[in-house]
Amino acid sequence: MTFKFLHAADLHLDSPLLGLATKSADYAARVDRASRDAFENLIMLTIDEGCNFIVIAGDILDGDLRNFETGLFFIDQMRRLDAAGIRAFLILGNHDAENRFAAKLSMSANVHVFDSKQAQAIAIEGLSITVHGRSFPQRDVTENIAREYPAAVAGHFNIGVLHTACQGSESYHALYAPCTVEQLVNHGYDYWALGHVHGRAVLNTNPHIIYPGNLQGRSSRETGPKGATIVTVSDGQVIEVEHRDLDVVRWVALLVDATGAETQTTLLERIRSAIDQASADAGDRALAVQLRLIGQTILHHRLLIDPQSLRDDVAALLATLAGDFWLEKLVVTTASPSQPNALDPTVSGRLAAEITSLDTDETLNGLVESQLAEVRTKMPAGAHAEAFFEALRSEAPARARALALSLIDATEAGDATH
Repeated sequence: MTFKFLHAADLHLDSPLLGLATKSADYAARVDRASRDAFENLIMLTIDEGCNFIVIAGDILDGDLRNFETGLFFIDQMRRLDAAGIRAFLILGNHDAENRFAAKLSMSANVHVFDSKQAQAIAIEGLSITVHGRSFPQRDVTENIAREYPAAVAGHFNIGVLHTACQGSESYHALYAPCTVEQLVNHGYDYWALGHVHGRAVLNTNPHIIYPGNLQGRSSRETGPKGATIVTVSDGQVIEVEHRDLDVVRWVALLVDATGAETQTTLLERIRSAIDQASADAGDRALAVQLRLIGQTILHHRLLIDPQSLRDDVAALLATLAGDFWLEKLVVTTASPSQPNALDPTVSGRLAAEITSLDTDETLNGLVESQLAEVRTKMPAGAHAEAFFEALRSEAPARARALALSLIDATEAGDATH
C-alpha cells in the first residue's frame, strides 16, 4: 500500500511581513496577502499531488491577530480539501493558544483538531495509519508533552504531530514543549511532524523527524525558500521526502563585494548583477532584499557619510528591474584600501590610530543603552522589539568607529584637493 501526506507548520496567517509594510503603502498592499497566497499554494499542491491527508503542526493563526476573517479564510481552505476528499489533522501551537478565535472555529467534517488536555490517537480507516497529537492549552507550555503521547499502534504507520522546541534546533524560538531527538526516536513512531521552528530541518531519518519550516518568511531573519514537505510511504516505509517551495515573497541576504569599485556606477552594476541572480534563484518571486556591502574601496568614506544617497540610488535601480523588489535593509561594512603599516605622523593619522586602537565598546554601549531605555518607553509592547534593540547594541560601536575614520578620510581627501 502506498500513500502520500503533506506536512506543514507555522502558517501564521495574516501575520505582517515585518520591516516591509511600514515602509511603503503601495508595497504593503502587495505583500498583505503573502501568507494567504502561500497557504492557497499549499492547498493546491495537496490536491494536485493526490495527497491522502495533511498534517499541520501548529501556529495556524498569529497570537496577536484579532480578525475573525482570518479564521473564516482558513475554514474555507479546509472545505476545499474536503471537496477533494482529503482529511486534515491539526494541532494548535503557542500562537493559536494565545489567539482568542483559534479554538472557536467551526471546522468542516474532514478536519480533526487534537485535544489540548491530553494527547490523542486517531486512526485513518482503510490505510492502517494512526496520527497522534496534542494541542497547546495555553501559550507557555514548558513541560515535555511528547512523553505523554500514546504508544505506537502495532501494524500501523504512526505519525506524531508535535509543536516543540526540540533540543539543538531551538534557534531564536521560545523553549516550548521541549524534547530531544533521542526521546522521539525511542517513542516508536514512523514519522514525527514537528512545528514551531521556522527553519527547515531534518533532525533524523530513521524514523524521520522533520521541521518543514514556515510557509512564508515574516522578517529579515527568515531568509531563503519557505514551504512544506510531501511524504510518500510504501508498505509502511518512507520512500520519499520532498520539500516544496510555496512562499510568494522571499527574504534574501545579499553580499556585494565593492573591492576595487571606483565609481558609484560600478558599484550599482555589481548590485544589479547580485539581484538578478537572486531573482533567478527565487523563481522570479517578489524579493525583500537585505544588502550588505563588503570589501575595500575608495568609495568607503562616501558610503558611510552619505548612506541615504546610496539607498536612493539602489531604490531607483530596483524600480528599473523587471520584477517585484524591495530594499529592506542596506548595511555598509566596506573599508578604505589598505595602507602601509607605517605610522602616519599627521594629526589626522594619529587620530585615526587612536580611534582604531581604542576599545570603545563599553563606553558606546553605555550610551546606546541609555538611549534605548528612553526609546523603549515610547514603543508599543511587542515580541519583535527586543530583536531591534539587540541589533542596535551589536552594531552601534563598530559603526561609530567606522564613521569616525571615514570622516578623517574625507577630510584628508578634501585637503588634498586644495
